[in-house]
Amino acid sequence: MTNRITINADQAAGTINRNIYGHFSEHLGRCIYEGIWVGEDSPIPNTNGIRNDVVAALKQLQIPVLRWPGGCFADEYHWKDGIGPREERKRMINTHWGGVVENNHFGTHEFMELCEMLDCEPYISGNVGSGTVQEMSEWVEYMTFDGVSPMAELRKQNGREKPWKLKYFGVGNENWGCGGNMRPEYYADEYRKFQTYVRNYGDNKVYKIACGPNDFNYEWMEVLMREATRFMDAISLHYYTVTGPTWTEKGAATGFTEDEWYTTLRKALVMDELLTRHSTIMDKYDPEKRVGLIVDEWGTWFDVEPGTNPGFLYQQNTIRDALVAGVTLNIFHDHCERVQMANLAQVINVLQSVILTEGEKMVLTPTYHVFDMYKVHQDATGLKTTVESQPYTRDGQSIPQVSVSASKDAAGSIHISLCNLDSDAAAEVEIDIRGLAASGLKVEGTELTAAIQDAHNTFNNPDSVAPNVYRAFSVEGSSIKAKLSPMSVTVLALSVEG
Repeated sequence: MTNRITINADQAAGTINRNIYGHFSEHLGRCIYEGIWVGEDSPIPNTNGIRNDVVAALKQLQIPVLRWPGGCFADEYHWKDGIGPREERKRMINTHWGGVVENNHFGTHEFMELCEMLDCEPYISGNVGSGTVQEMSEWVEYMTFDGVSPMAELRKQNGREKPWKLKYFGVGNENWGCGGNMRPEYYADEYRKFQTYVRNYGDNKVYKIACGPNDFNYEWMEVLMREATRFMDAISLHYYTVTGPTWTEKGAATGFTEDEWYTTLRKALVMDELLTRHSTIMDKYDPEKRVGLIVDEWGTWFDVEPGTNPGFLYQQNTIRDALVAGVTLNIFHDHCERVQMANLAQVINVLQSVILTEGEKMVLTPTYHVFDMYKVHQDATGLKTTVESQPYTRDGQSIPQVSVSASKDAAGSIHISLCNLDSDAAAEVEIDIRGLAASGLKVEGTELTAAIQDAHNTFNNPDSVAPNVYRAFSVEGSSIKAKLSPMSVTVLALSVEG
C-alpha cells in the first residue's frame, strides 16, 4: 500500500521560526554541572569552565535559543546567589532535583557567556514562585541596563562592563504546579504585576512570556488569555510524552515492547491536538496571532536508568526518541503561524537529551541527529502539504504510518522530512511536487534508522545510530517514489534542474 503526499511548492504555509529548534538547560542532575560546566581547573578541555566538546556539538546544531535556569528550579533560584567571586557564592539545596548541594558556580555571567559562545539567544525564566517583583526587576536591570544604576554598577564590579542583549524572559514557570500551585486567576494577576517591572532599557526590548498551561489544562489558557493578553508577547505550553500509565510508572527508555513503541508514538502525536485546541482559545482573544505559543518543555519522559539518582532524570535515548523528535518537529512546522518557539527537555544528560556525557566522554544521541538533519527547516518557508497515509495499526488502534513536513529555504531548495512510525514495515511513498518553475529535480537524501527498536548510542559504541546517505528513491519529472525503512527519519533535499 502506498502513502501519497502532495507538496505545493508555490503555496506558503508561514515561516518556520528557527526558535522552534530551541533547547532547555536546568539545574537538574548532570545537565549544568558535568554536562555544560566543569570549571576552569578541570582536565576536560574547557573555555572558562564551559566544556569545549559540548559547545562544538551544539554549534553544529545551530541551536537558536537556550532556556535557563529552569524548570522548577527557576522558581527557587535567586539570581544574586550566582554572581560575584565563585568561592563566595551561596550554597543551597536543590530541593526539587535530588536534594544535592547547588554551589551556584554557574550563574548569570556563565550562562550569558555560554550563549555568546553558541551564538544563540538566551531565554531566562524568572522567579515568581518564591521571588519578589524587586528581585525580578533588578535582574533585568543587571543584565540589560547601560547607564548609572546600582545593578549596572554591580554588573561592572563583577567583570561585565557592557550589558547583554536579552530578548526572551519568562515570568515564572509551571506556576500551576511546582512554581506555586496557583489558580489561573491568581497567576494572571501575579503575571500582570510582575511583568510591569520587567522593563525595556535602551534599545533592548524584552519579549515577555507568560506561564501557560500544562498539556490539557484548557481552563488555564482561557483565563490567561482573557485576563492578560495585552500584557504578554507569548504564552508557554508544556507537554511530555509518557508511555506508562502513571507518572510513577512512566515506562522504560530501553528494553520496551512493541506495544510501548506504538503507545509512545501515539502519545507524541497528541501534540497536534494540543496545539490545535490551545490555538483555538488563543484565536478568540488574539485573532491577529500577535501572541506566540512557546512550547518550552517537550519530549519523552521515561523511568530513570537503573542505578542512577531518581532525582537526576537520566535516561537513554533510542531510535524511538528520534521518531518522537521527528514527528513533533513536523507538527510544530504545521502550526508555525502560532508556534514561535519550542525547547526540547533537556539539552544534556536529562530526559530526551541531544548529548550524554560521562566524565571526559561525550556521545551524540539519535535525537541529536534528527535536530542536525532538520536544521535545514530553520527560518524556511513552510509549504502546504497534504498526506494520505496508510494506517499503522496495533490492537485495534491506528495512527498514520507516515509523518511529513516540507519547506523552501532562501536559496529556493526544498526540504522534505519524512518519518516512518512503523517499527516493522517499510513505507512506500509517492511524492508529487506541484508548482515548480521547472519539471526536473535533483534529489539527495539522508536517513536515520536502526535494526532494533531500542537501538541507542553508548560511550563504547557512539555511532550505533547515525545518519547515512539515503538512495532508496527514484525521480520522474516532478514526482518522487521512495521506500522508507521501518522506524526511520529521512530528509530529502530537492533542487530544480533546468
